[in-house]
Amino acid sequence: MSAPETTRMRLEIDEAPEAVRRLLSQSTEAIEATGAALRRLDPPVVITVARGSSDHAATFFKYVCEISRGTPVASIGPSVASVYDAPLRLAGAAALAISQSGKSPDLLSLVARAAAGGADTVALVNVEDSPLATSCSQVVPLRAGPELSVAATKSFITSAVAALAVLAAWNEDEVLKAALQHLPDALDEALSCDWSGALETFVAAESLYVLGRGPSFAMASEAALKFKETAILHAEAYSGAEVQHGPVSLVDGSFPVLALIPQDAASEGMEKVVAELAARGAKVFAASARPGAGIRLPVASTGHPLTDPLATILSFYRFVEQVAVQRGFNPDKPRHLKKVTETL
Repeated sequence: MSAPETTRMRLEIDEAPEAVRRLLSQSTEAIEATGAALRRLDPPVVITVARGSSDHAATFFKYVCEISRGTPVASIGPSVASVYDAPLRLAGAAALAISQSGKSPDLLSLVARAAAGGADTVALVNVEDSPLATSCSQVVPLRAGPELSVAATKSFITSAVAALAVLAAWNEDEVLKAALQHLPDALDEALSCDWSGALETFVAAESLYVLGRGPSFAMASEAALKFKETAILHAEAYSGAEVQHGPVSLVDGSFPVLALIPQDAASEGMEKVVAELAARGAKVFAASARPGAGIRLPVASTGHPLTDPLATILSFYRFVEQVAVQRGFNPDKPRHLKKVTETL
């Protein structure tokens, strides 16, 4: 199925910086109220409730929360409630639900079960009058606007930004708040990052790995999903540490690797992994702020290590849309998929 000259996915990718501007300007009160509520609660643990790309935003929140304040974050499988009907003991905990549509039955079931188990519930949701929004104690509207492409892009970005903004409010972190206010401009720059040097390799690939570490591992997971759903290209995400425990055996000159190098404490270790893979003959592309081993793909710097991964994933979205089109697929109409997947 051939793609239109300008795909809906591409248009929505390009809308992401403006969507983040809307979120940060129009949802300020909700973000601050949610942060204050979490500060009063001081939960010993946060559980997350999400599917697909939203679950990758939840994984991003997991890392940034655990790094910045030491509060553990755990993903609870929705089937625990919707299929297995199991009770949850969550007195004093917070439950963070992330969704574009806010109406998948299994997510709603788990949120209800979490509340019944004693958790305070928070929703980051794009559809403001959705069942999820009306069922949670705190709601942060994502303000992404209508997202018609099946592949979530601007709603993923706004979900991750909203999660980070709530964390900044919870921690009363003025440095992170300032970085978030400058983020839309950095996202504008991210749209201009040229990854065309990797196109030929990934268009011709049959399988590949995407690597990350810490918050950038969440982005690697999101990137692998987008390769699969839009470019019909088998991709798996691994941490820069985990890939060396077996999966590295598959890597050779015909099995490319995309490494999302974080600009944080994990960068040195990731650069070492890239160098080792390249030395074994692998074709490794490194999305990195500085030259190193592998073939460098430029990224936009946001001025803060917790916001940098958001700019990188936006540059990736521009890239994967091109990969899909050049492989002959229409990313607006992925095979066997629809916009809202209502799982049980």
